[in-house]
Amino acid sequence: MLKAAHKTGLVFFPAFDWAISPTHPEREERLLYTQDQVFEEGLFDIDGLTEFKPDLVTTKDIQRVHFCVPDVASVITESHLISAGGAKTIGMAVLDKKVDKGFALVRPPGHHAMRIVHGARGFCNINIEAIMVEYLRQTYNIDKVAIVDTDCHHGDGTQDIYWHDPDTLFISIHQDGRTLYPGSGFPNELGGPNAFGTTLNIPLPPHTSEEGFLYAIENIVLPILDDFKPDIIINSAGQDNHYSDPITNMNFSAQGYATLTDLLKADIAVLEGGYSIEGALPYVNLGIILAMAGIDYTKVKEPDYEPEKIRQIPELTQIIEKIGEIILSFWEQRETEKSRSQGGKGYDERSRRIFYDTDQISESQLESLRFCPDCAGALRIDSTSSRGYHILAVHIPRKACKDCMEAGYQWYESADRGNLDHIFLQDRTNDTYSERK
Repeated sequence: MLKAAHKTGLVFFPAFDWAISPTHPEREERLLYTQDQVFEEGLFDIDGLTEFKPDLVTTKDIQRVHFCVPDVASVITESHLISAGGAKTIGMAVLDKKVDKGFALVRPPGHHAMRIVHGARGFCNINIEAIMVEYLRQTYNIDKVAIVDTDCHHGDGTQDIYWHDPDTLFISIHQDGRTLYPGSGFPNELGGPNAFGTTLNIPLPPHTSEEGFLYAIENIVLPILDDFKPDIIINSAGQDNHYSDPITNMNFSAQGYATLTDLLKADIAVLEGGYSIEGALPYVNLGIILAMAGIDYTKVKEPDYEPEKIRQIPELTQIIEKIGEIILSFWEQRETEKSRSQGGKGYDERSRRIFYDTDQISESQLESLRFCPDCAGALRIDSTSSRGYHILAVHIPRKACKDCMEAGYQWYESADRGNLDHIFLQDRTNDTYSERK
């Protein structure tokens, strides 16, 4: 009987009752074909492969990560609770040592959802990986986390949530933002002044194939992970880099994804994008599952797979090698640059405009961060959206020092209620969430 080298848990949740439209690429068939393939190949007959049923996340789980406007119930459906719950279920199974590794094959996706949520952007309402990570941190006392996002689109929501967190290494490998939504994810996006260098972006040129992706993993990502030494590695496993994907321009394959998974050795994978419903997803997911379980995946190939047709040109290889040199240089100089970016000032300000393409909402933010040598720093965000809400959101980080704790509460308690619809406080040190009425 075939046996998995690594006990691997799977969660499936196709979300039958949630779709942007019946013909939208982000619909339930994304996972139904994969489920059929898994059962057809008899994967659950393999000793060491186990299916878990997803639980629901709670409002508290969501409020560890997000400020939902006006409240959690207004921006999600039950499917979002179950999708995030599927990731949480797999995370618990791994941390409870029921399995060695886990893959949450769930939808709706989440990596475009930022800390503040006024609605949906990039098909995402809440960030399912971040909700899982913060639950695991709170419950199992893990500290350093690495999130490697291999979706074709830049994981701008996850980046936003962990922009100021020195204990979370976020690496996004994606199609160059000059050619694809959301138009971000460039090498100079390196994190806030208290966490400089723990955000890293590897934009790859269109038509990158196995050669380029696997070069980036082996020569950029793995050395940095080895240096960072995380307690746990999460893979935001978007599959829209596939050569047949209808909304992207890359040339990756099921074999490439399986090899990437084998090299990365993530503890947990969470499905993100991937919209070639019949031609890619069943094969890519099968390859990822086998690679996580330590089972031979070399025979997993799409019916139309021809490596020579999707091989990248030499010029792309040279571009990717140059990007790698830049990223590794930023990583090596991060402590020096972090000290320079703080520059003795008390606070850093950042103003941004954010567009929610799915729900057609515009948001303006003014963000203030307290510079701090001892913790991630107290954070204050003044946010106004085209839906008419004006809020103040205060975030006190995990392991906050006394001064940042006091600064956060002072912001919260002294805010002028007169021109604000909501005043929120997210105290991660004490695991509490409050709203001033």
